[in-house]
Amino acid sequence: MHNDDPTVNDPYVLVLPDRDAAEAVAEQLAERHPGLPEPELHREALAGEDDAEDAQWLVVLHDPLPDGLSGAVLDALAAEHEGWLE
Repeated sequence: MHNDDPTVNDPYVLVLPDRDAAEAVAEQLAERHPGLPEPELHREALAGEDDAEDAQWLVVLHDPLPDGLSGAVLDALAAEHEGWLE
């Protein structure tokens, strides 16, 4: 979970079930928040999984977030795509 201490700049990490969901979230963020730096997308293989289809995808955002974008908003967006905010 994101650290609420303002002196620590932990990234916001949205964990999503697949690449399509991660790309959709990144596109929605870009559309809704044009000033937001481009989110980073990363593939995270699950332990013991060899198949790329079984990987989770991460959308990583760094502070500061633009006005109107918060951890709660990110969590709700991830949940719309069967994911969560870590």
